[in-house]
Amino acid sequence: MRIGELAKRTGVAPRMLRYYEEQGLIRPTRLPNGYRDYDEYLVERVGKIRGLVDSGIPSRIIVDILPCLDKQQAIVVRNVEPGLRDMLAEERDRMTQKIDFLTQNRDAITSYIAALDAAATQEPLAHVS
Repeated sequence: MRIGELAKRTGVAPRMLRYYEEQGLIRPTRLPNGYRDYDEYLVERVGKIRGLVDSGIPSRIIVDILPCLDKQQAIVVRNVEPGLRDMLAEERDRMTQKIDFLTQNRDAITSYIAALDAAATQEPLAHVS
């Protein structure tokens, strides 16, 4: 797929996709005419990268985290920056709290939908004059 389609499907601007490529986060193939061709798997990968970037994790760190996203590759840690582990642990804990909050909200909405469905199936009460 072309960069415009990848941008549309991921919500990430083409300029940012080129930046991801420049940083080694994604690697499109080149067609004989020189155009970039983005594989289907990059749609999900770009979403994951965007989530990490939005969390404040620098792209130079994301490059090292990418094998964890793919899960098929061995993870090799090298040149660890001071404080990196603590920053990542804090971000993981913040994500966990957010997930718990979203889960509670989802469950509350599900309960409310069930109550709406139950109310819709009940006969309206007749008014007594």
